[in-house]
Amino acid sequence: MPGTRHSHVLFDFFGTLVAYNASRVEQGYARSHALLVRWGADLSYPDFLGAWSRTTDQFDRLSDRDDHEFSMTEVGTVFLAGVLGRAPAPTEVETFVVEYVDEWNTGVTYQDGVAACVRDLARDHRLAVVSNTHQSDLVPNHLRAMGLWSSFDAVVTSVDVGWRKPHPKIYAVALDALGIDAGDAVFVGDSFEPDFAGPERAGMTAFLIDPDRRAPVPGDRRLDSVVDLPARLRAQAAGSAGA
Repeated sequence: MPGTRHSHVLFDFFGTLVAYNASRVEQGYARSHALLVRWGADLSYPDFLGAWSRTTDQFDRLSDRDDHEFSMTEVGTVFLAGVLGRAPAPTEVETFVVEYVDEWNTGVTYQDGVAACVRDLARDHRLAVVSNTHQSDLVPNHLRAMGLWSSFDAVVTSVDVGWRKPHPKIYAVALDALGIDAGDAVFVGDSFEPDFAGPERAGMTAFLIDPDRRAPVPGDRRLDSVVDLPARLRAQAAGSAGA
């Protein structure tokens, strides 16, 4: 908002600070399939992908009813029980989840300019990530790999909170973790409901990465990329100083 200063910036992660392939089957999961075969599953690679998609789709449909979040451990346990025909050992679930997430991560890429953008913002703002994810350590591990872990005061994930964006609980947890009011914060992300409408309902000022101009957001809240945010915020701060 013109004429407004904000002390904190809250970021979505996937699609905002990193590029990624949201598919659960396209990245290639040969190692995950090999684990299942080693443990006695009698299914081809295409059958494995089909069974995995059906299981995750079932969990997604349940979550879509009220935005509650599920973990990779939960979905992995149900999936393995189905394909192995027995209750999986906890160590099997953990091994499968680690392998699958590692292969899924091949679809995550780091974008030029993002690390510099975050460090730029960190000079005069406090930063946090608020991300939907089924794996608690996924976002922290990426931030460490990007050299950005120390730039953030908090990382709030849906799997830890139990609710995914745009449920109001996850925004409330993030604001409480930072010890701020909603009016102190800017939220930026790439999905309309989770990253714009939800934060706005929570009382934050939201910016949407929407280079194709598809979402119904004011022009001064639309970004082509997250790297446009520092200049936009500084222009607003300058407007506030001159008011």
